[in-house]
Amino acid sequence: MDAPLDTREPAVSPPIPIVAFRDVSYVRNGRTILDRLRLEVRPGETLALLGRSGSGKTTLLRLVNGMLAPTSGTVEVEGTATAVWNPIRLRRRIGYVIQDVGLFPHWTIARNVALIPGLEGWQDERTTARVEELLMKVGLDPGEFAARYPRELSGGQKQRAGVARALAADPPLLLFDEPFGAVDPITRLELQDQFLELRRALHKTAIFVTHDVREALRLGTRIALLHEGRLEAVAEPEVFLRGDSEEARAFLACLRDNGA
Repeated sequence: MDAPLDTREPAVSPPIPIVAFRDVSYVRNGRTILDRLRLEVRPGETLALLGRSGSGKTTLLRLVNGMLAPTSGTVEVEGTATAVWNPIRLRRRIGYVIQDVGLFPHWTIARNVALIPGLEGWQDERTTARVEELLMKVGLDPGEFAARYPRELSGGQKQRAGVARALAADPPLLLFDEPFGAVDPITRLELQDQFLELRRALHKTAIFVTHDVREALRLGTRIALLHEGRLEAVAEPEVFLRGDSEEARAFLACLRDNGA
């Protein structure tokens, strides 16, 4: 007698997280900055990393791109420990956008955006096409802005150029360290809108550091709340709004205090 057919769907393995923190601690000068952190960043998501100043947010980013090494535990990027990665290759797989942008002041905007493609040995024609494509995507007409220098741009325009540079070599992971914190509120909303448009178009994985709960709720597909180096909560925005920990309530009170 024939055995019955197995009609069950084959098991599907979950995708490898783009970033994983495996019991990671980081201690500096006897002070614990991050304490036994367990966290995974899923492919295609934007993890909004929320916390007060000094909570360990920037340290976490620097552990991801290998600028720092964990005191204990393991940080993995694309399934490989950062200690195993060639540090140059690791950083070229990651786009990094910071608050003060970090554009080279004596380079044109086009040359700034072309930095990593140039280091990767791209041909000039490919690099030029990529620069023009990205400047258009971030709202900077290459005919108007490619030949300008950073000093000739407003704060918001510099941030747009910084995002273009981070995307230039098509990295799978983007790190944003409070990138919109130094611009006026109207420009900040415009930059947030542009970030959302780019996320929909490019499907990149991102870790977005902020101390602004509104920004975290607006931009994050999940929110990770850091408090004194510990991961206090990880939740989707609608769940985070119901958070009942003391630190979550403190951030959510900012919404009420400002009439949100």
